[in-house]
Amino acid sequence: MDLNFNAPHSMGTTIVGVTYNGGVVLGADSRTSTGVYVANRASDKITQLTDNVYVCRSGSAADSQIVSDYVRYFLHQHTIQLGQPATVKVAANLIRLLSYSNKNMLETGLIVGGWDKYVGGKIYSVPLGGTILEQPFAIGGSGSAYLYGFFDQAWKEGMTKDEAEKLVVKAVSLAIARDGASGGVVRTVIIDSEGVTRNFYPGETHPLWHEELEPTTSLLDILSAPEPMNT
Repeated sequence: MDLNFNAPHSMGTTIVGVTYNGGVVLGADSRTSTGVYVANRASDKITQLTDNVYVCRSGSAADSQIVSDYVRYFLHQHTIQLGQPATVKVAANLIRLLSYSNKNMLETGLIVGGWDKYVGGKIYSVPLGGTILEQPFAIGGSGSAYLYGFFDQAWKEGMTKDEAEKLVVKAVSLAIARDGASGGVVRTVIIDSEGVTRNFYPGETHPLWHEELEPTTSLLDILSAPEPMNT
C-alpha cells in the first residue's frame, strides 16, 4: 500500500457554545483524529484563557493550541496592566486578530465564551479566516453540519442553566452518533457570576439515536457476549 504522508489530513470535532439566562455553557467531544486514525480519544478541547473566559478549539490541534497560548499570555499582561479581569469581548478580539493576521497559515475555528460584570455571559464565534460573530449560540467543527436544524428547533431564549447544559450535551452526543470524526466523551464548562463548573459525561451516559448501537467498553465485551439461543 502506497502511503502519502504529506497528503492533507481531515480533522474533525464538534464544539458548541450556548448562552442562557445568567451565563454560558460550552461543550465539546473528545476525539482527536488524524485522517481515519484516532490519535487521542479523551482530549480536552475546552481551554481556559482567564478565570472567566474559555475557548472551544476545532480544526488543527497544533494551530488552535498555539493561538490559545498566545491569547492567554496577552490576556495575563492585560489583566496586570488594568488591575481587573479582561472582558469576553477583549479575549474574542485578540483571537480574531491572531486568526485574521495569520489566516493563510492557520486551520482552526474557535468559539469563545465567558462571563464578565459588564455584559454578563457572551458567546463569540471566530471561524476559519478570522471573522468574529457575536451569537446567542455557536456550533463548529465537522459535527456542526448535523446540528444546524437541531438548534433551529431546540434553542430558545431565556433558558435556565440546566436546560442549556442538557441542550449542549444532547447536541454533542447527536454529532458523535452521526459524525465519524467526532467521538469519545462530552465535556462541558458552565461560566456565570458564581464561577466556573466543569462536567464530564462518559459515552455510556449519552442518549442513543436512531439505529445507534449500545456502547461497549472493549472488544472483549463483544467476543465474550453469549450467543443468542436458537429456538
